[in-house]
Amino acid sequence: MGSQASSTHRPLIDLTGKTVVVAGGGSVAPGWSIGRASCVTYARLGATVCVLDRDLASAQETVRLIEAEGGSATAYRTDMALEADIVETFREIASRFEAIDVLHHNVGIGKTGGPMETTAEDLDRIHSVNVKSLMLSCQAVLPGMAERGSGAIISIASVAGMRYLGYPHLAYCTTKAAVIQMTRMIAQQYAPQGIRANTVVPGLIDTPRVSANVAHMFSESLDEAKAARARQVPMQRMGTAWEVANACAFLASDAASYVTGTEIVVDGGITGKYV
Repeated sequence: MGSQASSTHRPLIDLTGKTVVVAGGGSVAPGWSIGRASCVTYARLGATVCVLDRDLASAQETVRLIEAEGGSATAYRTDMALEADIVETFREIASRFEAIDVLHHNVGIGKTGGPMETTAEDLDRIHSVNVKSLMLSCQAVLPGMAERGSGAIISIASVAGMRYLGYPHLAYCTTKAAVIQMTRMIAQQYAPQGIRANTVVPGLIDTPRVSANVAHMFSESLDEAKAARARQVPMQRMGTAWEVANACAFLASDAASYVTGTEIVVDGGITGKYV
């Protein structure tokens, strides 16, 4: 039988000894954001986690949750809208850790509105956070990954970058589509150097950001708004941050050693519904 049948073989979903950087690892409100759930999941799998967020207190709360379970993590205050912040944070991480094994880019802002409601300034600001920060983060980690001949990049997009779901979010949808394509191109260019790059595409996920922002879109109470979103999904419920984090953990691990340049859609079937 193959080596995977050996009782001494480590589980494939195992990040022991890995350093994972999560950009956007805090939460805009109490609860489990995708970034926070991903940080805790990586730590549970043995990784050391660098938690980046523009809200240092929120990043520190993620670290506290990890350390309470016996894991290892460090918080960094990083505004992903600022190139200088990104460069300095990755320089600090590189000085402390031998290698960055996984980059998880979990950053995204938006503004409701179509082409007539979106200003050039809006588009520039949202593109800077959602797309430019991904490029800058990749520029920080790719040389080291290429030198070692290994590494994984995971970007978080949105089904809004693939389908129109009934909400006019021109800048958000456009930039999340760009995230998908940028990740594909990085995957193709760096596959020969042993670097994998993939995108996780969440659907309608029940997160603190959704709770803070979604109700006004429906002109209803939060409970009614969540129920309306759940009815859109073939599985008849919103997803959880943990369900997205599990997909990220797979892509970060050796279980995905032959997976690159693609997307894992975590959406309860909603994109298929809107084909």
